[in-house]
Amino acid sequence: MLRVLGILLTVVCAIVTAILTWPSLFRLERTFPIAQIISFRSLVAVVFGVLLVLLLLLAIARPLRLLALSLAAVALIGGIANVAMVAGRGLGTEALPAKGASDLRVMTWNTAGSATSPDAVAQMAVAMQADIITLPETTISTGEQVAIAMRDLGHPMWAYHAEYGTDGWDARSTTLLISPDLGDYSVIASSQDGSSNTSTVPSAVAMPVDGTGPTVVAAHAVAPRQSYMQHWRDDLQWLADQCANADVIMAGDFNATLDHMSGLGLDGGTLGQCHDAAADTGNGGIGTWPTDFPAMAGAPIDHVMVSSKWRASASVVLRTLDGSGSDHRPLVVQLTPVD
Repeated sequence: MLRVLGILLTVVCAIVTAILTWPSLFRLERTFPIAQIISFRSLVAVVFGVLLVLLLLLAIARPLRLLALSLAAVALIGGIANVAMVAGRGLGTEALPAKGASDLRVMTWNTAGSATSPDAVAQMAVAMQADIITLPETTISTGEQVAIAMRDLGHPMWAYHAEYGTDGWDARSTTLLISPDLGDYSVIASSQDGSSNTSTVPSAVAMPVDGTGPTVVAAHAVAPRQSYMQHWRDDLQWLADQCANADVIMAGDFNATLDHMSGLGLDGGTLGQCHDAAADTGNGGIGTWPTDFPAMAGAPIDHVMVSSKWRASASVVLRTLDGSGSDHRPLVVQLTPVD
């Protein structure tokens, strides 16, 4: 009887391990609470490692040896698989190469509203030579202050935005800065009036006025709290739908890792036709949230996504600004046009 119970326990643990490691096989990657747990793959791997050590110690006791070793094998497989996934997405690069004449640099940073000063954003954006900056949870007033500070530093930008209401909650605003060198842009009406947009916090879709240049999407999906799960799933689908052509640059706080995007890609893309620039350049496993956690332990939920007219040549998650006020780390990506 005890042997049967041991086998059943091992099977149950193996199933749980499989769900947490390969949730898309079970179509559970966007289901509560699996979605929340797999956001932190590095910590999942650590938990499997701790369990492995404890089970090996437990195996010293002869009556429990077979069960403990069986469960230890499950923990070992789970740990190795999760480490391999994180490593495969990239464990981090520290710098960007020289910027070519045709290259673009895109920076995204959820500023957590007034927690981050406009001067801090401007100084970092200028230092990184950013041409496009997406700032979720940032009002247009703050965005204009950033643009003015960047102009004073010799790097002018135009400021655009979308917002839901004026209740004083900064998360209801998303600001987008675009270099004048890219031409004139305009945020489309459906972004501004919310008739086609993310559900709870806004995204901004900006189109070139003369039709020449990439569509730029400043993305912000709602966080996957239990009561907002369907809104979150709808937001991810809406963002995937924005990557419907070859010339799209989408950046922001997706409140989702690559695991959550499984099944939302088209024609080989990660999300719609877009590919994740950080994962393509060795930074896809680095956590951008929260800054209270070490970068290797955090959740990579901030992304820059590009479709086929652009190739990500480099990226960096900036870890030197963890004390700036925001609970997110900035992500900067260098893009090269594909001829």
